[in-house]
Amino acid sequence: MTVENAIVFVVDDDPSVRKSLGRLIRSVGLAVETFATAHEFLEQQCLKGPSCLILDVKMPGISGLELQEKLLSQEYAMPIVFITGHGDIPMSVKAIKKGAVNFLSKPFDEKDLLEALYEALQKDSIARAVREEQEEIHRRLESLTPREYEILTHVITGRLNKQIAYSLDISEKTIKIHRGRVMNKMGVDSVAELVRLTEKVDIKPA
Repeated sequence: MTVENAIVFVVDDDPSVRKSLGRLIRSVGLAVETFATAHEFLEQQCLKGPSCLILDVKMPGISGLELQEKLLSQEYAMPIVFITGHGDIPMSVKAIKKGAVNFLSKPFDEKDLLEALYEALQKDSIARAVREEQEEIHRRLESLTPREYEILTHVITGRLNKQIAYSLDISEKTIKIHRGRVMNKMGVDSVAELVRLTEKVDIKPA
């Protein structure tokens, strides 16, 4: 399985681990960047393609679990696969509960690691697609006037134009005009499509 334009980040203070992981990941056709510390990783540029992080738990300075916390505090955090020679069950449970894809103890089987990587990259690819769609929906919503937005919240309830006109105390003709503009700006042909779009960004019906 491959994920287009994917990159794997490795953060581990052990040079031999970074080297072996880099070799393994490149051997299956994936791009990889390695870092000795969490601080180095945090300075890297944000990428547009799918990505994931192989993260050692115990490192000098910022630990793996502390880095996970920092990433979770951001708007978006890439999936993490933890590796450790010092792990225990409570630690792994904590990491998984906070969204880690897997928690592997050294020495680990290469197949298990690659499976975890593919799962993480697929998860990130899906998350990015959802986020991009939501951003596009928000861009369309921002193109609406306050009155059009208000009417949108009534339209997605399934009400007829005359019912909306009565609720807002304006003419049915005015509702029809605004409704047409809403449908056009939102890029939909039916109320059902409009409802599906607004549900994806949690717009509440009037």
